[in-house]
Amino acid sequence: MRDSHPTDHLDRSLRSFLRIAQLGSVSKAAEDLGLSQSSLSKQLSALEQSLGQTLFIRTGRGVSLNDAGELLRQAIEPAYSRIDSAIHAVRQEHGIHSGTVRLATVHTLSYYFMSDVAAAFMSTHPGVNLSLLGRSSPEVVALVESGKADVGFVYDSAVDCGGLISHSLFDDHMCRISARHEAVPSTDLRHQDLRLIGFPPHYALRRMIHSSGLHPEFVAEVETIDAMLRLVASGLGDCILPSRIPDTLLHEHQLHKYPIELPSLQRRVVAILRADRDPQALTSRLLECALRIAQSV
Repeated sequence: MRDSHPTDHLDRSLRSFLRIAQLGSVSKAAEDLGLSQSSLSKQLSALEQSLGQTLFIRTGRGVSLNDAGELLRQAIEPAYSRIDSAIHAVRQEHGIHSGTVRLATVHTLSYYFMSDVAAAFMSTHPGVNLSLLGRSSPEVVALVESGKADVGFVYDSAVDCGGLISHSLFDDHMCRISARHEAVPSTDLRHQDLRLIGFPPHYALRRMIHSSGLHPEFVAEVETIDAMLRLVASGLGDCILPSRIPDTLLHEHQLHKYPIELPSLQRRVVAILRADRDPQALTSRLLECALRIAQSV
């Protein structure tokens, strides 16, 4: 095992000295640095012996710098601040080109928004691993809150936590999808007997339908859009999905898309991050990419 270089010990001692000076307490500094108080006290004593000067004055509430300690602080604190800033900048720059960013998104966006975002992001960050987590709106919020996802794309109706920051992306308008061809489709659903295939009750789209005043009969519940479209194609019932669902996908199932005017069915899609931490460089770049793509949606 390689022996520690004397400058390693000096660097640790000087950084420990600065933390004691900043907190005004050996015990608080030890806790902050993850050291025992006795270990930190030994470091300080060794530093003072090497300088031939005491650096602190004991007070009733802790310690304060004496003249020698203040002189040392003024000399090294700016230098360490510049060193730490440089190290942070290098790490951030490296983090833009490698690593993993975890994105949780509601299922529907993977069909018409996420593909554009992923393609644009990966074209400029080819060495990055983009981990996509398709979930329901409440699950997306939970993943971001817990730190298991770095950023989430979700309907704003699901975000009611003060611990999150939201960035508006775009508004999603709903449409009715059916296996039947209707020459003159009704755009007013308020008085129709609707038989729908839908998401489970905790999904934002399902809650939106109920809150709009509609009372359809849900003949089946599924958790994926592919399963939903297959059931609609079988003639079991219609479904309500965002109008941006690609026509090519519907044509594969021989389905038809009809606009909805009444009731108004729309939701805002937002990007969410935790409010108590600064996003990593990769997360910020992904968010910037999503906001740029959203402007053209």
